[in-house]
Amino acid sequence: MKRVVRALALASACALMFAANAAAKPMTDAAIRQAIIAESISSYPGNCPCPYNSARNGSSCGRRSAYSRPGGYSPKCYASDVSKAEVEAYRQAHGASQ
Repeated sequence: MKRVVRALALASACALMFAANAAAKPMTDAAIRQAIIAESISSYPGNCPCPYNSARNGSSCGRRSAYSRPGGYSPKCYASDVSKAEVEAYRQAHGASQ
């Protein structure tokens, strides 16, 4: 029983140290761009938001992707799609220091 309590205490302490360390590290612009891209892709209702994604049959979405089609939904698929203003807005909204 004492071993279990010690193991749980050690695991909790490690988790707290990891969380504190992760919070102390600032997010780079590249990391924020990737987060914005991930949010954009996850919010797309279909399965072909970007050209590099796979369709249901396993083939590459390519020109069938929402990104490649004019009009309608336009997800952010590449770092170049995310503007500096969007990075700053994300940083403000999420409290991500530089």
